[in-house]
Amino acid sequence: MRIAVIILLFLLFIPRVLTAQEPVPPARADSAAPVKKTSGSTRYDSALKAHSPRKAAIRSAILPGLGQIYNKKYWKLPIVYGALGTCGGIFVYNLKNYKDTRFAYRVKYNMQYNGTDSALYSSIRNNLKPLGLEELKYYRNSFRRDIDYSVLFFILLWGLNVVDATVDAHLKSFDVSPDLSIRLKPGYSETARTSGLSLVMKIGK
Repeated sequence: MRIAVIILLFLLFIPRVLTAQEPVPPARADSAAPVKKTSGSTRYDSALKAHSPRKAAIRSAILPGLGQIYNKKYWKLPIVYGALGTCGGIFVYNLKNYKDTRFAYRVKYNMQYNGTDSALYSSIRNNLKPLGLEELKYYRNSFRRDIDYSVLFFILLWGLNVVDATVDAHLKSFDVSPDLSIRLKPGYSETARTSGLSLVMKIGK
């Protein structure tokens, strides 16, 4: 009876030992087990999907400020519209003065050399009447040049508005997870090969 019990215990114990010593097979790459992502990676992926630099650029190209609204940088709207509005105001000012000086020059020229347009003399702006032909010609050309400059600056500011919105959208999706860290490390620096205070940037784990 005692021998039978020993044999029975032996038969029950051997399979457990063999099972414990059996190596566990590595997980297959195509296993259905979900892969746990870090919170930083998840936040980065969601930010990348939520903010598209292409959308920001297109919206700012269609209407200045739309890209900044898309990026939720509302404080930039007064800067954008202030710059473009100032440039537009300068354009209107130059255009009006160009038309007035051109008209005054044409009337005075025809009066002096062709003996015509004398009836239009009263239509000349009062501050332009004392000016001679050469002065009127100079101011006319100056205002015409300033019109070109104001249009050029308006286009450049519009382009800067698009660039600003695109860069902001890129920075919105920049990885700011805890895996990125910057710290000061006192001691010996292998890179500089000297002792002191080093700035260490850690990327990833």
